[in-house]
Amino acid sequence: MKSLIDSKSFASKTKQNGSMWVLWLPSMFVVIAMSLPLIWLFARSIDAGSDFWDLVLRPRTLSIMLRSISLVIAVTITSALIAVPMAWLTTRTDLPYRKLWGIIAPLPLVIPSYIGAFLVVIALGPKGLLQDGLDLVFGIEQIPSIYGFTGAWLTLSLLSYPYIFLPVRATLSRMDRSIEEASHNLGKGSWSTFKNITLPLLKPSITSGGILVALYTLTDFGAVSILHYETFTWAVYIQFESMIDRSMASIFSLILVLLAILILLPTTLYSNKGRLYRNDPGTPTLPPPIPLGKWRFIATLFCIIVILFSLVIPMSVLTYWLVRGFEFFPSLTNILTATWNTFSIAIIASIMALVSSIPIAILAVRYPNSWTKLLERWTYMGFALPGLVIALALVFFGSQFATPLYQTRTLLVFGYLILFIPGCLGSLQSSLEQINPRLEEAARSLGSGGLKVFLSITLPLLRPGIMSGLALVFLLTAKELPATLILAPIGFSTLATLIWSNASEAFFAQTAAYSLVLILLSSLPMIFLISKRT
Repeated sequence: MKSLIDSKSFASKTKQNGSMWVLWLPSMFVVIAMSLPLIWLFARSIDAGSDFWDLVLRPRTLSIMLRSISLVIAVTITSALIAVPMAWLTTRTDLPYRKLWGIIAPLPLVIPSYIGAFLVVIALGPKGLLQDGLDLVFGIEQIPSIYGFTGAWLTLSLLSYPYIFLPVRATLSRMDRSIEEASHNLGKGSWSTFKNITLPLLKPSITSGGILVALYTLTDFGAVSILHYETFTWAVYIQFESMIDRSMASIFSLILVLLAILILLPTTLYSNKGRLYRNDPGTPTLPPPIPLGKWRFIATLFCIIVILFSLVIPMSVLTYWLVRGFEFFPSLTNILTATWNTFSIAIIASIMALVSSIPIAILAVRYPNSWTKLLERWTYMGFALPGLVIALALVFFGSQFATPLYQTRTLLVFGYLILFIPGCLGSLQSSLEQINPRLEEAARSLGSGGLKVFLSITLPLLRPGIMSGLALVFLLTAKELPATLILAPIGFSTLATLIWSNASEAFFAQTAAYSLVLILLSSLPMIFLISKRT
């Protein structure tokens, strides 16, 4: 047993290599970047003076908090119940067309929440498509309202489950299946093996994905505003737009930060502290897929229902808008310009997020202690703040202290970095935890330096996490709206901003055109990355 070297023993043997500053220096830059919006928020909240606690404890504030927490819990649980079975079905079973399902399943991630919510209203709202159909066939003139909690929960769950699906599927693809085979050989059934063997190994992936779903739900603006469900993000937007009481908006944003901390703290208790990598040489075994037998039809129906409501119906409604208003189709020049702007800025933001995440992931996994754990958790703070608040904070710092960066793409990318670095960090950590540190230690014992070991050993093994992280950040950046509206230079339009502006003016044909282009643009890299892994 003494020959088994876990991450902590690896850390204690390598702390003396004198190269820790290479990891800590860029990591501290990320910490400073994440701190800027909080500094601005505290400064704005001071304006409330002695009324601070009165505003925090108002019945309306407590009511908004309860609604926000309820939505976060419901969406996170629902997303996990969708994502984990689908990831297992598409990697471990004989599900018909399982590779195709694995490619299609993450695609709802490319649909912005404000578009998804609007489509839900068109399909399930009063006088919507469902109502018209029921009235025509059965004479039903009224159906339950989709507005409020139900609509927000349904929309965000169907659009957010890929945050859990992607890291869980990446982990299942790399997991050594001989462990599960040994359990079966000992007489354990499929459910017992999944519960006692597979699920504990999936815990880091489920946790990292669940954090993203919870924080995304907490900071969503589009779905809750269109579906009339008041959460803190909607309240913050109203306060900022009113120009009356911005101190109250800052207080709401600070409460969002507190809620984000409450989301992140339990993950420390439930994070898997065991060894997640193979201890023996060789490649993971690839046994035949598990036969579903009589459950094959139910499993296929489950996948069909999820994809139908999360992708097929929204795309069908968008196509209907496009065909119906084809004569109002936007010019090709406008489409190409917006597409290039979206693609180029998303690529830059993805690469910057990857470069910034790697040092933090290495510190958190290979050098675990209270400081690196705090560093890891702190990076999620940016994702816990609305893009609107981060954008306004950067506008303040840019106009006051970094004038050359104000109204530039550099400041826009910096805002994306603060917002979306957790999307890359979670995937990197899940993959790094499965890499046996003995491989890196062996390379060092042969005289290889830290950089050479990383480039020749660690980086190739990190490829699944890198690909998933890049895809997530690309998708998040492409559809980000509030930060882009505020931080983008004058005349710089992306597909997301054009979708919002046309939808606000009720130009549904133009909205459909830009939406379909955005979905296509975001789907191509996703399909490529998932097909390469499968």
